[in-house]
Amino acid sequence: MSVSRDPAMLPRLAWSGVAVVVLAPALVLSEFDPSVLVEAGNLRTMGRFLAGFWPPEGSSAFLVLLAQACLETLAMATAGITLAVVLAVPTAFALSRSLTLRAQMAGRPAWLEGLLRGPLRALLLVLRGVPELVWALLLVRVFGLGPAAGVMALALTYGGMLGKVYAEILESADQRPARALLEAGGGRIEALAYGLLPACAPELVSYTVYRWECALRASVVMGFVGAGGLGQLMDQSMKMLNGGEAATILLVLFALVLLADTVSARLRALMT
Repeated sequence: MSVSRDPAMLPRLAWSGVAVVVLAPALVLSEFDPSVLVEAGNLRTMGRFLAGFWPPEGSSAFLVLLAQACLETLAMATAGITLAVVLAVPTAFALSRSLTLRAQMAGRPAWLEGLLRGPLRALLLVLRGVPELVWALLLVRVFGLGPAAGVMALALTYGGMLGKVYAEILESADQRPARALLEAGGGRIEALAYGLLPACAPELVSYTVYRWECALRASVVMGFVGAGGLGQLMDQSMKMLNGGEAATILLVLFALVLLADTVSARLRALMT
């Protein structure tokens, strides 16, 4: 019995060839050379560096500092995401084209709706286009050293991300319930609450929790520029060449990411 040839084999091979042709110059321009990792001198250097991470630091004085930094990082990420949601919800509500039928029925042309949404799209583009680390560097000059700059940096960058994705999720959902409510004379809020949110809520919650997990990691990175939390403690430990303290901080960070993943799974289970 003969095996039929995959009709999509040639297009796949062609696109694979195109990917290789595009990727090769990118690797050259980025000076990526994986052979450096297996050079004898580099292997010895990495071995000595990793050996300094054992055993992890467990002294009571350091654990107290670690607990404070951990709470600071959690507070920074949670407060930043909360402010981001506060910024994203009204912008996504205004950007969602699935909720503009009432305005069109009132005689407002579609191009005018697009013109009104343009500045909001540009605002979200600016907010998410600037990395949170850059916002943190700028805001440290305003708020001084500490987590306040990190909170605002997360709120701005993640507010732009959440606003864009929230609007896309709302527009990709089944529009018939919302359209029926709008045609029956209901308002945009009613169409959102009863027409779109029942179907979109699990995806919205899941993406928000995922961004909270990203914010936890970003909070650590921003600590290196003075935003406090685990990152600032990690920076001090690395400057002092204390691998044991760095190992303990990394273990706590892994635990925080696992916590975020568990919370996301529980919330998705509750929403379905």
